[in-house]
Amino acid sequence: MGYPMKGSVPPEKRGNLELIKIPNFLHLTPNAIKKHCEALKPFCTEWPAGLDTDAACDELFPVKVQTTDYVSAGLSIRNPAARVVQLRVKLSNLNLDEHARKKMLKLVGERYCRDTDVLTITTDSCPLRQQNQDYAMYLLTVLYHESWKTEAWEAEKTVADMEEYHWEDSPSQKNILDTLVRMTSAGEGQEVREQLLGRSEVQEYKDSVSRLKNEGESEDTVLRYKEAVKRVLCV
Repeated sequence: MGYPMKGSVPPEKRGNLELIKIPNFLHLTPNAIKKHCEALKPFCTEWPAGLDTDAACDELFPVKVQTTDYVSAGLSIRNPAARVVQLRVKLSNLNLDEHARKKMLKLVGERYCRDTDVLTITTDSCPLRQQNQDYAMYLLTVLYHESWKTEAWEAEKTVADMEEYHWEDSPSQKNILDTLVRMTSAGEGQEVREQLLGRSEVQEYKDSVSRLKNEGESEDTVLRYKEAVKRVLCV
């Protein structure tokens, strides 16, 4: 026991008192754990009053980092899976305009969940957890700044290149307006077209067409489109 001699071979585990100690509290009794907690209490602070709800925590701390610690009996207290880091953030909490949001979705691919609006970045390529956490924050920073960039080729995009279907200025909008103008005999003009576009049945038709184009054909989208057509044509 004691300090090893200078220049000698490091001692084995049984020659080092610190390495013999168990690095967790699972072997302690409840009374011993209670004593440890009482000793740590003077160093703890009260929970902030402004963070009494989950919504407040999400608003002030939108970026969440999740890691996992493993406790096992073995030759080493370290687990390779403990280095894995998961970073989660809602895209609605990022300062993105329509162009930046669409580009962000293209860059992240399947890492984004549309149902929860949550972007998940998982890093495990580095040997240490802190390195993976720094790498995840770096990736989020790069994705954010790249999303705001507008390349020269983006100005050459046509309607066929768009990521989502837009009903405004589309052949569908032109055809339904022409049909309604002929049905109502109200004449033509920008004012008449704006009045027709403001109708509730036209807005319902617009939403049904957009969902059908963006979400694909399903029983629900086709049924909505059918009912919207019948209502806008008074069938």
